[in-house]
Amino acid sequence: MKIYKFLILALFASLSTEMLLAQPVPAKVENIPNLVTFGNEAETYWGDDDFSQVFFFIIPAEYSDPVYIRVFDPDCGGKVDEINMGFNTRTEFSVYGGASCWSDRDAQGTQPIGNYKSGNLLASKIFGIDPKWDNKWYTFGPFDPHDGEFSEEFNGYYFKMITEGISGNDGNLYRYYLSTEEDRNVSVEGGNAFTYEYTFRLWNDTVNISHIYPYVEEGTVRVKQRNFDWDSDGRIDIYSVTRNNSSAAVSGEDFWSESEIVIMEGEIGKSLDFQFVKRKNPMVVNNNVVITTMNQYEENLRFFTKPIGGVPKYKSEAIVEPDDN
Repeated sequence: MKIYKFLILALFASLSTEMLLAQPVPAKVENIPNLVTFGNEAETYWGDDDFSQVFFFIIPAEYSDPVYIRVFDPDCGGKVDEINMGFNTRTEFSVYGGASCWSDRDAQGTQPIGNYKSGNLLASKIFGIDPKWDNKWYTFGPFDPHDGEFSEEFNGYYFKMITEGISGNDGNLYRYYLSTEEDRNVSVEGGNAFTYEYTFRLWNDTVNISHIYPYVEEGTVRVKQRNFDWDSDGRIDIYSVTRNNSSAAVSGEDFWSESEIVIMEGEIGKSLDFQFVKRKNPMVVNNNVVITTMNQYEENLRFFTKPIGGVPKYKSEAIVEPDDN
C-alpha cells in the first residue's frame, strides 16, 4: 500500500513539475483554449475591442542558448478560427526586442496607440488563409536572449510579440510556445510570459473553468478589473491565498463593465486567481472576452501565464494528512 502511495505521489510530482516548466501560452493552469485576434474590419461585438494583442516573454538571465517563439495555427481560415461570412482576414505577428521593447510606457498599455511598437523589430510575418499553417506550428527565431530588453525585476530578458488583425473581419484563434528548439516544444526553464490585456476564447461547455492570474505588485491598495463583451455568460470569481471568493462585475455584449476589490496584506507580491464560470443555460458558444486590471494609480497589472507565487490557494483550505496505514 505504501509503495502504491509512493508511486502516486511521484506521478503527481512529475505532473506538477511539467506544469511548472511547460510554457504554452495560454498555460495549462489557465485552461484557456485559445487566444483570439480579429481582423480590423470586424465589429467589436464579436469580442475584440482593438484587434491587437501584446504578449511579453521572459528569458532568465542565466540562460544563454538560442530561443524560439512558436505560433500554433497562425493562419486564419481553418476549423478553429471564427468565420464571418467568408474568410478574408490577414494577421501580422511581429517580435520585438532591445531597449524599451517593454519599458516604454506605451508598451505597457492596453491599446495599440503611441509607441507601443517600441524596441527593435526582430521578425515579422503576415498570415492569411494558408492551409500550410492550419493546425501547424510556425516558428520565429532563433533569438539570442541578449537581444531582448534586460529587467532586474525578474532578472531576465524580455521579448515582445504583437499580433494584429491588419485586414478582414474574422477571428484568428492561436497559441504560443516559448521553446529551446525550432521544430518542437521544449521549455525554457524558468521562462514565463505575461500580457496587460488578455483577449481569449472561452470553452464551448459549462464544465471547464478558465483562469487568469493578475500579479499584485508592491504598493497596490486596490485592483480594478475591466472586462469587455462577456455576453453576461455567467460570473467571474476572484480567489487568492487570503480571499475566499469575491465577485467581479461582468459585461454584456459589446460594452465594458468594471469593479474594484481592496487588496489584503497577504496578496501583495502574489497572483490573484480570476475564474470564469460559464452559465449553464442558455450556453453561450464561441464567446470571446477581453479583460484588464489596474491599480489605484491606473497602472496596468500583468497577467502571468505561470502565476507568480504559484496557483493561489485559499490558506484556510482543509489539508488532508496522508494515511500511513
